Amino acid sequence: MIVWRWRSINRIDLEDCPIAISQKILGGKWALRILYNLSTGILRFGELNRQMPELTQATLTKELRRLESFQLINRKVYPEVPPRVEYSLAEMGLKLLPVLKELEIWGDEYKKIH
Repeated sequence: MIVWRWRSINRIDLEDCPIAISQKILGGKWALRILYNLSTGILRFGELNRQMPELTQATLTKELRRLESFQLINRKVYPEVPPRVEYSLAEMGLKLLPVLKELEIWGDEYKKIH
């Protein structure tokens, strides 16, 4: 059951609303796909980029930084030439795995019906 926190009559307090917070964090066009791809394990930038060919490198970089700022993913840079960067799910990202699985199930059901 969803419980809304009301500040005044007919006005939802978006700062306290867990759905609004989730939407702000996961609402990026590519956020869920990136998190889903990282659910398989550690990936390098190039591997992520190959898994989403319709995504430009600049957009992928921007979205990875955004997810890192929300502490959903970890970024590890190795001091090598050329630099090697690996991405993985952070603790809060790992907590999303059951949600991602349910979204996958829902998407499959929706695809079958439509």
